[in-house]
Amino acid sequence: MRNIIAVCAKELYTYFVSPIAYFVCFVFTAISGFLFSIILITASRQGGTGGFVIETIFGNMAIILLFFTPVLTMRLFAEERKSGTIELLLTSPITDGQVVLGKFLASSTLMLILLGLTLLFPLLTRSFGYLDSGLLLSGYLGVILISTSFLALGLLMSSMCKNQLVAALTSFGILITLWVIGALSARVGTIEKFLSYLSLSEHYGDFARGVIPLKDVVYYLSFTCVCLFATFKSIESSKWR
Repeated sequence: MRNIIAVCAKELYTYFVSPIAYFVCFVFTAISGFLFSIILITASRQGGTGGFVIETIFGNMAIILLFFTPVLTMRLFAEERKSGTIELLLTSPITDGQVVLGKFLASSTLMLILLGLTLLFPLLTRSFGYLDSGLLLSGYLGVILISTSFLALGLLMSSMCKNQLVAALTSFGILITLWVIGALSARVGTIEKFLSYLSLSEHYGDFARGVIPLKDVVYYLSFTCVCLFATFKSIESSKWR
């Protein structure tokens, strides 16, 4: 555990000594705040409830994170490969699994910081009346689960690329495909259920509505674990290249 925390601390330090963390935090907050203000204005004009506002916010938040998570993960392994420090890292007295988990924990920590910046939104929403705490709990749980899935996939792509931009674009392309594949499932007949199950967006809607389905929790946790295991195998195989 000590080694995992050490890798995490090193990556967090790298995030915050470079403009990446500050840029992502600023842009994410600006976009989220802008969309939140539009939702509030719309709700006030149409007599919307606090529940409607929060549900819409969580729906938008997942889409925003779809664009930002590849930026958080693109350099984690790709930069190591490009600079040649990956060999030094892999020959140090630390296991490949600890490296993967440490880097994943660092990106997840930064992601939680981003989500922490949005806690002001529910407070402002209270002006529309009673706000169900269960809705907030399920909404944030859903956002955390889907964003960690995004991060795990981004980490996998970074482990397979030497260029940060290629890693980010590849991650984004796969995430977009997995996001919209559910909307295409109604047109392909026999494999509709399979495509719907693969879709990241199909498992998210209930969380934003205040429901925590066990099958969707299992899906996101399984997706994250599979991507992390694949990342471990990717790093392990690089020793033999």
